[in-house]
Amino acid sequence: MHLVIDGYGGDIKVLQSEKLIYDFLDQYPASIGMNKISAPHVMTYVGSKPRDWGVSGFVLIAESHISIHTFPEHSYVNIDIFSCKEFDAEKAIEDLRERLGLKSIKSYVLDRGLEQFYARTAEQEKAKALTRGGHG
Repeated sequence: MHLVIDGYGGDIKVLQSEKLIYDFLDQYPASIGMNKISAPHVMTYVGSKPRDWGVSGFVLIAESHISIHTFPEHSYVNIDIFSCKEFDAEKAIEDLRERLGLKSIKSYVLDRGLEQFYARTAEQEKAKALTRGGHG
């Protein structure tokens, strides 16, 4: 399961703070039933376009990872929660809306993992058999 979030209208004080982003990544995995296996890694980045600076961070969890990239000058944030363990995506979205002061969110849930691979492979094999005159 991979939850991808684009958040708009976020709290600039939160989005520009390495400490607050670190604290979020440090505490958040447990709140969605995940197991943190490393300390968060967080840093501020300033590139060739000064207005596009921001704070980026990630934390490894036993189930995969959580990452965040903020753009304070635009009140914008990208967040990925990738996990081999299912979690409540709607609750995560509402939690993030509240924690980051987001006014609006676009979100996507992608099904990933071996179960999806095996299901797609089985469907492809079934389709091949049907096109060869098989009975599936």
